[in-house]
Amino acid sequence: MARRQRVHYEGALYHVICRGNNREYVFDKEEDKKMYLKTILRYKEKYSFKLYAYCIMDNHAHLLIEVDRAPLSQIMQGIQQVFTMKYNKKHDRTGHVFEQRYKAILCNKDQYLLSLIRYIHQNPMEAGIVEKLDYEWSSHSIYIGTRASELVDHQYVLGILSEDINQAIKKYVELMEEEIDIEEMKEKELSKGIKQDRELGRQGNKELGHNYIIQKICEYYHIGPKELSKKTRKQKIVNARKAFIVCSKAFRDVSNKELAEALNLSESTVSNILSDESNKVLTAIIKL
Repeated sequence: MARRQRVHYEGALYHVICRGNNREYVFDKEEDKKMYLKTILRYKEKYSFKLYAYCIMDNHAHLLIEVDRAPLSQIMQGIQQVFTMKYNKKHDRTGHVFEQRYKAILCNKDQYLLSLIRYIHQNPMEAGIVEKLDYEWSSHSIYIGTRASELVDHQYVLGILSEDINQAIKKYVELMEEEIDIEEMKEKELSKGIKQDRELGRQGNKELGHNYIIQKICEYYHIGPKELSKKTRKQKIVNARKAFIVCSKAFRDVSNKELAEALNLSESTVSNILSDESNKVLTAIIKL
Protein backbone atom coordinates (compact mmCIF):
# COMPACT_ATOMS: atom_id res chain seq x y z
CA MET A 1 0.00 0.00 0.00
CA ALA A 2 1.41 3.40 -0.98
CA ARG A 3 2.36 5.79 1.81
CA ARG A 4 0.09 8.77 2.22
CA GLN A 5 1.76 11.93 1.01
CA ARG A 6 2.67 14.63 3.48
CA VAL A 7 0.98 17.94 2.85
CA HIS A 8 3.28 20.86 2.09
CA TYR A 9 2.61 24.56 2.05
CA GLU A 10 4.74 27.53 3.09
CA GLY A 11 4.35 28.08 6.81
CA ALA A 12 3.30 24.50 7.63
CA LEU A 13 4.31 23.52 11.16
CA TYR A 14 5.48 19.97 11.89
CA HIS A 15 6.33 18.15 15.08
CA VAL A 16 9.02 15.77 13.82
CA ILE A 17 10.14 12.70 15.76
CA CYS A 18 13.21 10.78 14.55
CA ARG A 19 14.02 7.46 16.22
CA GLY A 20 17.12 5.31 16.05
CA ASN A 21 16.74 2.17 13.97
CA ASN A 22 15.32 -0.60 16.18
CA ARG A 23 15.19 2.05 18.97
CA GLU A 24 18.98 2.06 19.12
CA TYR A 25 20.79 4.73 21.16
CA VAL A 26 22.23 6.76 18.29
CA PHE A 27 22.57 9.97 20.35
CA ASP A 28 23.97 8.54 23.59
CA LYS A 29 27.31 10.32 23.10
CA GLU A 30 27.60 14.10 23.40
CA GLU A 31 29.61 14.42 20.21
CA ASP A 32 26.84 12.67 18.25
CA LYS A 33 24.22 15.04 19.64
CA LYS A 34 26.44 17.97 18.66
CA MET A 35 26.94 16.50 15.19
CA TYR A 36 23.17 16.15 14.71
CA LEU A 37 22.54 19.77 15.75
CA LYS A 38 25.28 20.99 13.39
CA THR A 39 23.67 19.02 10.57
CA ILE A 40 20.28 20.60 11.33
CA LEU A 41 21.87 24.07 11.26
CA ARG A 42 23.51 23.31 7.92
CA TYR A 43 20.15 22.51 6.32
CA LYS A 44 18.37 25.34 8.13
CA GLU A 45 20.75 27.74 6.40
CA LYS A 46 20.21 25.95 3.09
CA TYR A 47 16.40 25.73 3.13
CA SER A 48 15.45 28.69 5.39
CA PHE A 49 13.05 26.76 7.60
CA LYS A 50 12.30 27.87 11.16
CA LEU A 51 13.13 25.70 14.16
CA TYR A 52 11.09 26.66 17.22
CA ALA A 53 12.22 23.89 19.57
CA TYR A 54 14.28 20.72 19.76
CA CYS A 55 15.14 18.01 22.24
CA ILE A 56 17.77 15.37 21.50
CA MET A 57 17.32 12.26 23.64
CA ASP A 58 19.61 9.22 23.51
CA ASN A 59 17.48 7.18 21.09
CA HIS A 60 15.26 9.80 19.46
CA ALA A 61 14.92 13.50 18.69
CA HIS A 62 12.04 15.99 18.67
CA LEU A 63 12.09 18.92 16.23
CA LEU A 64 9.46 21.62 15.79
CA ILE A 65 9.87 22.86 12.23
CA GLU A 66 8.03 25.49 10.20
CA VAL A 67 8.86 25.01 6.53
CA ASP A 68 9.36 27.67 3.87
CA ARG A 69 9.45 26.76 0.18
CA ALA A 70 11.34 23.49 0.61
CA PRO A 71 9.04 20.64 1.74
CA LEU A 72 9.75 18.80 4.98
CA SER A 73 10.68 15.63 3.08
CA GLN A 74 13.54 17.44 1.33
CA ILE A 75 14.75 18.98 4.59
CA MET A 76 14.66 15.75 6.57
CA GLN A 77 16.18 13.70 3.76
CA GLY A 78 19.21 15.98 3.79
CA ILE A 79 19.56 16.00 7.57
CA GLN A 80 19.12 12.26 8.02
CA GLN A 81 21.30 11.20 5.11
CA VAL A 82 24.23 13.46 5.98
CA PHE A 83 24.11 12.54 9.67
CA THR A 84 23.90 8.83 8.79
CA MET A 85 26.93 9.12 6.52
CA LYS A 86 28.98 10.92 9.21
CA TYR A 87 27.77 8.66 12.01
CA ASN A 88 28.61 5.45 10.11
CA LYS A 89 32.04 6.76 9.19
CA LYS A 90 32.75 7.88 12.76
CA HIS A 91 31.67 4.57 14.30
CA ASP A 92 33.00 2.37 11.47
CA ARG A 93 29.60 0.86 10.71
CA THR A 94 27.16 0.51 7.81
CA GLY A 95 23.38 0.42 7.38
CA HIS A 96 20.46 2.45 8.65
CA VAL A 97 20.90 4.74 11.63
CA PHE A 98 17.27 5.92 11.80
CA GLU A 99 13.93 4.25 11.32
CA GLN A 100 13.26 4.56 7.60
CA ARG A 101 10.22 6.81 8.03
CA TYR A 102 10.47 9.65 10.55
CA LYS A 103 7.23 10.69 12.20
CA ALA A 104 5.86 14.12 11.29
CA ILE A 105 2.64 15.56 12.71
CA LEU A 106 1.17 18.53 10.87
CA CYS A 107 0.09 20.97 13.59
CA ASN A 108 -2.05 24.05 13.98
CA LYS A 109 0.50 26.78 14.69
CA ASP A 110 -1.95 29.34 16.08
CA GLN A 111 -3.45 26.91 18.55
CA TYR A 112 -0.62 24.60 19.53
CA LEU A 113 2.78 26.31 19.07
CA LEU A 114 3.39 27.08 22.74
CA SER A 115 1.94 23.76 23.90
CA LEU A 116 4.23 21.89 21.54
CA ILE A 117 7.30 23.76 22.77
CA ARG A 118 6.33 22.89 26.35
CA TYR A 119 5.77 19.26 25.38
CA ILE A 120 9.18 19.02 23.70
CA HIS A 121 11.07 20.80 26.49
CA GLN A 122 9.40 18.68 29.17
CA ASN A 123 10.23 15.43 27.36
CA PRO A 124 13.37 14.67 29.43
CA MET A 125 11.40 15.28 32.65
CA GLU A 126 8.63 12.96 31.51
CA ALA A 127 11.27 10.32 30.75
CA GLY A 128 12.74 10.71 34.25
CA ILE A 129 16.14 11.83 32.96
CA VAL A 130 16.08 15.20 34.73
CA GLU A 131 13.94 16.73 37.44
CA LYS A 132 13.89 20.24 36.01
CA LEU A 133 13.81 21.84 32.58
CA ASP A 134 17.58 22.39 32.51
CA TYR A 135 18.27 19.51 30.11
CA GLU A 136 21.46 20.29 28.19
CA TRP A 137 20.27 18.96 24.83
CA SER A 138 17.02 20.87 24.43
CA SER A 139 16.41 24.45 23.28
CA HIS A 140 15.06 25.53 26.69
CA SER A 141 18.26 27.32 27.75
CA ILE A 142 18.16 29.37 24.55
CA TYR A 143 14.71 30.67 25.48
CA ILE A 144 15.76 31.78 28.97
CA GLY A 145 18.91 33.47 27.65
CA THR A 146 21.57 31.33 29.31
CA ARG A 147 22.85 30.06 25.98
CA ALA A 148 23.13 31.78 22.62
CA SER A 149 22.30 29.92 19.41
CA GLU A 150 21.48 30.77 15.82
CA LEU A 151 19.70 27.45 15.45
CA VAL A 152 16.41 28.26 17.20
CA ASP A 153 13.92 30.97 16.25
CA HIS A 154 13.05 31.74 19.86
CA GLN A 155 12.65 35.50 19.44
CA TYR A 156 9.44 35.03 17.48
CA VAL A 157 7.93 32.88 20.23
CA LEU A 158 9.02 35.23 23.03
CA GLY A 159 7.54 38.09 21.04
CA ILE A 160 4.16 36.40 21.22
CA LEU A 161 4.33 36.48 25.01
CA SER A 162 5.50 40.08 25.45
CA GLU A 163 7.31 42.91 23.66
CA ASP A 164 9.49 43.28 26.77
CA ILE A 165 12.14 40.54 26.67
CA ASN A 166 12.34 40.12 30.45
CA GLN A 167 8.56 39.83 30.73
CA ALA A 168 8.52 37.42 27.80
CA ILE A 169 11.10 35.13 29.43
CA LYS A 170 9.19 35.26 32.72
CA LYS A 171 5.93 34.28 31.00
CA TYR A 172 7.76 31.58 29.03
CA VAL A 173 9.17 30.02 32.23
CA GLU A 174 5.72 30.06 33.85
CA LEU A 175 4.23 28.40 30.78
CA MET A 176 6.94 25.73 30.63
CA GLU A 177 6.38 24.81 34.27
CA GLU A 178 2.69 24.06 33.71
CA GLU A 179 1.67 20.42 33.58
CA ILE A 180 1.16 18.94 30.14
CA ASP A 181 -2.48 18.34 29.30
CA ILE A 182 -2.30 14.85 27.79
CA GLU A 183 -5.70 15.23 26.12
CA GLU A 184 -4.54 18.48 24.55
CA MET A 185 -1.47 16.79 23.12
CA LYS A 186 -3.24 13.88 21.45
CA GLU A 187 -2.02 13.40 17.92
CA LYS A 188 -5.52 13.48 16.47
CA GLU A 189 -5.83 17.04 17.76
CA LEU A 190 -2.33 18.17 16.84
CA SER A 191 -2.56 16.77 13.34
CA LYS A 192 -5.53 18.93 12.37
CA GLY A 193 -3.03 21.34 10.85
CA ILE A 194 -4.68 23.31 8.09
CA LYS A 195 -7.57 20.87 7.78
CA GLN A 196 -9.66 23.43 9.60
CA ASP A 197 -9.87 26.71 7.73
CA ARG A 198 -10.26 29.63 10.12
CA GLU A 199 -13.41 30.95 8.52
CA LEU A 200 -15.01 27.53 8.31
CA GLY A 201 -13.78 26.70 11.81
CA ARG A 202 -15.86 29.51 13.28
CA GLN A 203 -18.90 27.85 11.75
CA GLY A 204 -18.07 24.57 13.49
CA ASN A 205 -16.99 22.57 10.44
CA LYS A 206 -14.25 19.99 10.97
CA GLU A 207 -12.87 19.78 7.44
CA LEU A 208 -12.59 21.73 4.24
CA GLY A 209 -15.55 21.14 1.97
CA HIS A 210 -15.56 19.75 -1.55
CA ASN A 211 -16.69 23.05 -3.09
CA TYR A 212 -14.20 25.08 -1.08
CA ILE A 213 -11.24 23.01 -2.34
CA ILE A 214 -12.50 23.24 -5.93
CA GLN A 215 -12.87 27.00 -5.58
CA LYS A 216 -9.32 27.51 -4.28
CA ILE A 217 -7.74 25.28 -6.91
CA CYS A 218 -9.71 26.80 -9.78
CA GLU A 219 -8.76 30.28 -8.58
CA TYR A 220 -5.10 29.36 -8.64
CA TYR A 221 -5.13 27.66 -12.05
CA HIS A 222 -7.60 30.14 -13.58
CA ILE A 223 -10.00 27.50 -14.78
CA GLY A 224 -13.70 26.83 -14.34
CA PRO A 225 -14.97 24.04 -12.03
CA LYS A 226 -16.40 22.08 -14.97
CA GLU A 227 -12.97 21.92 -16.62
CA LEU A 228 -11.68 19.65 -13.83
CA SER A 229 -13.73 16.74 -15.15
CA LYS A 230 -13.09 17.38 -18.86
CA LYS A 231 -11.26 14.77 -20.92
CA THR A 232 -8.17 16.73 -21.87
CA ARG A 233 -4.39 16.53 -21.74
CA LYS A 234 -3.97 20.27 -21.27
CA GLN A 235 -1.22 20.50 -18.67
CA LYS A 236 -2.85 23.20 -16.59
CA ILE A 237 -6.00 21.13 -16.13
CA VAL A 238 -4.02 17.92 -15.54
CA ASN A 239 -2.10 19.68 -12.75
CA ALA A 240 -5.29 21.12 -11.30
CA ARG A 241 -6.85 17.65 -11.17
CA LYS A 242 -3.80 16.23 -9.44
CA ALA A 243 -3.85 19.06 -6.89
CA PHE A 244 -7.56 18.52 -6.27
CA ILE A 245 -7.02 14.81 -5.63
CA VAL A 246 -4.06 15.34 -3.26
CA CYS A 247 -5.81 18.14 -1.33
CA SER A 248 -9.08 16.24 -1.10
CA LYS A 249 -7.36 13.20 0.40
CA ALA A 250 -5.46 15.41 2.84
CA PHE A 251 -8.37 17.54 3.99
CA ARG A 252 -11.48 15.40 3.49
CA ASP A 253 -12.71 11.92 4.31
CA VAL A 254 -13.19 10.84 0.71
CA SER A 255 -12.53 7.59 -1.14
CA ASN A 256 -10.57 7.10 -4.35
CA LYS A 257 -13.77 5.90 -6.00
CA GLU A 258 -15.59 9.14 -5.13
CA LEU A 259 -12.73 11.22 -6.51
CA ALA A 260 -12.60 9.16 -9.68
CA GLU A 261 -16.32 9.65 -10.26
CA ALA A 262 -16.14 13.40 -9.58
CA LEU A 263 -13.29 13.89 -12.06
CA ASN A 264 -14.37 11.37 -14.69
CA LEU A 265 -11.23 9.28 -14.13
CA SER A 266 -10.54 5.65 -13.33
CA GLU A 267 -9.78 4.61 -9.75
CA SER A 268 -6.37 3.34 -10.86
CA THR A 269 -5.51 6.81 -12.22
CA VAL A 270 -6.41 8.38 -8.89
CA SER A 271 -4.31 5.79 -7.05
CA ASN A 272 -1.33 6.44 -9.33
CA ILE A 273 -1.57 10.19 -8.73
CA LEU A 274 -1.64 9.67 -4.95
CA SER A 275 1.33 7.31 -5.01
CA ASP A 276 3.48 9.66 -7.11
CA GLU A 277 5.68 11.62 -4.66
CA SER A 278 6.26 14.40 -7.21
CA ASN A 279 2.59 15.41 -7.15
CA LYS A 280 2.73 16.71 -3.57
CA VAL A 281 4.62 19.77 -4.80
CA LEU A 282 1.40 20.90 -6.49
CA THR A 283 -0.09 21.73 -3.10
CA ALA A 284 2.90 23.78 -2.00
CA ILE A 285 1.60 26.90 -3.74
CA ILE A 286 -2.10 26.47 -3.08
CA LYS A 287 -2.89 27.98 0.30
CA LEU A 288 -6.20 26.47 1.29
